[in-house]
Amino acid sequence: MSSSPAQSLRVLPSRFILEHLPEARMPSDDSWVALVRAPEGLTVVRATDASDPPGLWAGLYGGETAHGLDIPGMLAALIGPLAGADVPVFVASTFHADLVLVPLDRRADAVAALRDAGHTVTE
Repeated sequence: MSSSPAQSLRVLPSRFILEHLPEARMPSDDSWVALVRAPEGLTVVRATDASDPPGLWAGLYGGETAHGLDIPGMLAALIGPLAGADVPVFVASTFHADLVLVPLDRRADAVAALRDAGHTVTE
């Protein structure tokens, strides 16, 4: 377990999809949750009502234990246990916390790994 403080996360009720827009233009609607512009295009994280198409992600958010930007290791404390459990992740960081996305079909594995590492996860 990391020496960073244990965090409290909640599993979000929404499901998420990830998109890559090579043109790096703003999406035409406002259904996005996070946008990241990079030289190769725009990455879009969207919430979706879909329940089972391939490529769905579950979201875990640590907003209940918001932390300052000067506290090292907060993201590593979450990603490390997930990597150890072979759970892929996609992260969108906010000013106060991190939105950690895991493949929907690996959600239970992710929750177990985070709990085993000392974090609190509310489903």
